[in-house]
Amino acid sequence: MGEGMVALVLVALWLGLLGSLWCKQVQRQVAELCKQDFGEELEKRSHAGFLTQSFVLTRRSFMNMYRDRGYYWLRLAVYITMALGLGTIYQDLGHSYESIQARGSLLMFVSSFLTFMAIGGFPSFVEDMKVFERERLNGHYGVSAFVFANTFSSVPFLILISVIPGTITYYVAGLHKGSEHFVYFACVLFACMMLVESLMMIVASIVPNFLMGIMAGAGIQGLMLMCGGFFRLPNDIPKPLWKFPLYYIAFHKYAYQGLFKNEFIGTTFPSSDQGGKTSSLGGEHILRDIWQVEMGYSEWVDLAILVGMILLYRFLFLVIIKATEKVKTITTLLAMSLNKRSMQVLVNPSSLPVHGGNL
Repeated sequence: MGEGMVALVLVALWLGLLGSLWCKQVQRQVAELCKQDFGEELEKRSHAGFLTQSFVLTRRSFMNMYRDRGYYWLRLAVYITMALGLGTIYQDLGHSYESIQARGSLLMFVSSFLTFMAIGGFPSFVEDMKVFERERLNGHYGVSAFVFANTFSSVPFLILISVIPGTITYYVAGLHKGSEHFVYFACVLFACMMLVESLMMIVASIVPNFLMGIMAGAGIQGLMLMCGGFFRLPNDIPKPLWKFPLYYIAFHKYAYQGLFKNEFIGTTFPSSDQGGKTSSLGGEHILRDIWQVEMGYSEWVDLAILVGMILLYRFLFLVIIKATEKVKTITTLLAMSLNKRSMQVLVNPSSLPVHGGNL
């Protein structure tokens, strides 16, 4: 029985050697044919550079977004409809004392609920992740190129859905006059849109199921919305957990305060005192005492913090994808090691320990 096993192993080794020699011979013949036809030997294809990968992926992603009606075009139509509704509800706010609360409510709705609807693009994000995983397995491009392309291909559409509805809301409602104030308003709206999309990309990389992803993204934004400083003023927010750290990591805090500073600084409103006296409230007083806004820095710092959060979210997205790839690689190697060990046991059963001593 032992001699038969040895003979089988020798035959298998001989066949493997013949197969290896045959494979090398075929490769040599292919190389010679290529040299005859093209004047050069067949070489391995080198991957395109980072800039080429990023350009091609950005162009493809942009075309997909442009052709998909539900990606941005439907959202644009919904945003325009809501902007018309907001503009007519808050039409010509004026500068009465009651308009202080109305202006704050309008700015809160624009920076919160309009951007909240950005989770509608989550199913498209999930499909993009599936395509990326397939192409990444084939080694077509790197993770950094994918993140870069996904970021910049969406910028024109986000500008579109920020400027058009923002223009309708801003001028129909009669917010702070001046082109610089409108530009800041549109920039904050764009940053909030970009932040929500970045957040949903992080969720898509962790939760591939789009229904569960939408629920998770909505829950995260709901927590940030509660702690943003509008529904409960900053000094009234409970300090454990809700103010430290949720209040400071919620992007709504910086969006609210930046928009409030942009709207109220440089304006005056009549006081609500009923003593027959004519008094007025300055914008700084309203920000400090009514909205409890931090006045130690300008509104541009709030916008810079929002931009920094965008970069942070995209970096986290990149790190999560790379970490997921590492985990999958380690899991695959462990599975291959276990399979190899089981194959060794099947080929050489005598390597198993015999219990009970020698028979």
